[in-house]
Amino acid sequence: MDDIIHPTIKDGWFTETSDLWPGQAMALKVDEILHYEKSKQHDILLFKTANYGTVFVLDNVIHCTEYDEIFYHEMITHLAMASLPNSRNVLVIGGGDGGVPREAIKHPSVEETIVHAPKKYLPGMSLVLNHAAVKVHISNELEFLADKHNQFDVILADDLDPSKKMFQKSYFELFNTALREEGIIAAQENMLTPTPIRRHTKPFSPVVEYTYTPPSTYPSGQTGFLICSKNPSQDIKQPLRSWTREEEGRLCCYYNRDVHQVNFIQPNFARRSLA
Repeated sequence: MDDIIHPTIKDGWFTETSDLWPGQAMALKVDEILHYEKSKQHDILLFKTANYGTVFVLDNVIHCTEYDEIFYHEMITHLAMASLPNSRNVLVIGGGDGGVPREAIKHPSVEETIVHAPKKYLPGMSLVLNHAAVKVHISNELEFLADKHNQFDVILADDLDPSKKMFQKSYFELFNTALREEGIIAAQENMLTPTPIRRHTKPFSPVVEYTYTPPSTYPSGQTGFLICSKNPSQDIKQPLRSWTREEEGRLCCYYNRDVHQVNFIQPNFARRSLA
């Protein structure tokens, strides 16, 4: 597919720039363009690289790569799910690449997944969308959540983006209504560019903790999460459910119970930002 032309690729190099992180850029050498399409909602590009495997680019921003997707998907999923003793009903908002549902079904079950991304070129993640425990819903997130009440143990918000119109207080009100009383939300949050997400979660979640993970193709090589609980006595920093060491090594590349505990320890500048 060498005849494909894309504005982010020049002289064999893909370059990511964005107003969300001004003054910096990320570049990867492109071995082969695998797929390109432009729909009414999204610009979707997939290409092959030597160092990162297949790269999935959504709206000119790197969404995930085969090499470092585990840092994001394992952490956003297991930090939340291990904080409850029994997470049976899990909702993944986004999750179209399959990474978060793949991690979630390592725990008891996933009931609902909203999907809005291609799956052909990332089989290591997307094959899980055919799993019996995964139900896929392709729809608007706000409409989907409108009639959900006290239904989910965990909500994993895999598509929160401060540039999106849905990034508003009403979104988190719907989360709160859809969650059960002991429920937990995990949502992406970039510590280097603070967003209103913290303000929106606090009225509904008495416990809000920040943690982070180091995927190297994300801006500055790091992204973070807010883990929020409706239970005021919940200690998210201590996993209530854990695998054996053998299971941890077999099921996860990055996450384990020790990483869970230490990842909530913040340096001083982060404590000031989160105060």
